Amino acid sequence: MNLPTNLPAATESRKADHLRICIEQDVQCQSVTNGLERYRFTHTCLPELNRGDIDLTTTFLGKKLGAPLLISSMTGGTEQAGIINRRLAEVAQHYKIAMGVGSQRVAVEKPQVADTFAVRSLAPDIPLFANLGAVQLNYEYGLEQCLRVVDILEADALILHLNPLQECIQPRGDVNFCGLLDKIENLCVKLPVPAIAKEVGNGISGEMAQKLINAGIAAIDVAGAGGTSWAKVESERAETAMQRRLGLTFADWGIPTAECIINVRQAAPNIPLIASGGLRHGLEVAKAIALGADLAGLAMPFLRAAAESESTLHALAEVLIAEITTVLFCTGNANLQQLKQSQTLQRVA
Repeated sequence: MNLPTNLPAATESRKADHLRICIEQDVQCQSVTNGLERYRFTHTCLPELNRGDIDLTTTFLGKKLGAPLLISSMTGGTEQAGIINRRLAEVAQHYKIAMGVGSQRVAVEKPQVADTFAVRSLAPDIPLFANLGAVQLNYEYGLEQCLRVVDILEADALILHLNPLQECIQPRGDVNFCGLLDKIENLCVKLPVPAIAKEVGNGISGEMAQKLINAGIAAIDVAGAGGTSWAKVESERAETAMQRRLGLTFADWGIPTAECIINVRQAAPNIPLIASGGLRHGLEVAKAIALGADLAGLAMPFLRAAAESESTLHALAEVLIAEITTVLFCTGNANLQQLKQSQTLQRVA
């Protein structure tokens, strides 16, 4: 594989920029929300349950989890990112929740940073998801590179992230998305682990989800609009006035997360489905599950907690689990399957 000699340094620098900007700057969507505020649970004043008996366990891609939570893909490739990933892995293992890592392209181009992603020793029992940009299949990546990132993580699945808007705005972005569906299909046939299609904050429609599933994708992460805006993140890194303007113009572009969940679930009733995109607390997690998701992914809350301290990260996991449990208790549902079937979530706006 022939890569420009300056590419590894550029990729590593970009990773450091992304981490710094997400931790320090306000890069959230402003005029668009995740859509979950339009839904409200019907309160049950007499739940006929013991709160201590509520069961949050679930399975995803054949793996049992203690709660329907995913630490969404965030980072890797720098010293600080390695510290954050190790903290996240320890917490994921402790609470038996799933974890994804950030794009591992930098580890392919610069193998000496691979250990910033390699957290399996800290999280032996949970689902770990490797990660590469699907568009790299048009830039000399193939099965070999995908297997490499899966091996680095000893991953249970490979996330192929889809980020056309981000690539449009990113300096020297990879914008050739032609023929990718066929390449994804060819890859899925050969991969020894399931492939998960994930947007990065602009959403996946029901129609697009069906095309991806037909191509062999085993799970969908909608990653809808309403949370971190990667257009806005890239506008903070802009090298030209045009890039900065594009990032600001499209800062609120995308399909709200709630809409994505409903549309993908209608199109594909049985596909393993992850809801992410602007989820910030356990009440929103429970809403996403009630709308049809199997897992709920959070990135920014976990990132900022992990950057602060291990104790802050544990406190966040504890409160998320307590919030989800409280929803089930106050809607009279003993487990997640009952919550999905209960019809206690109603649209109010």
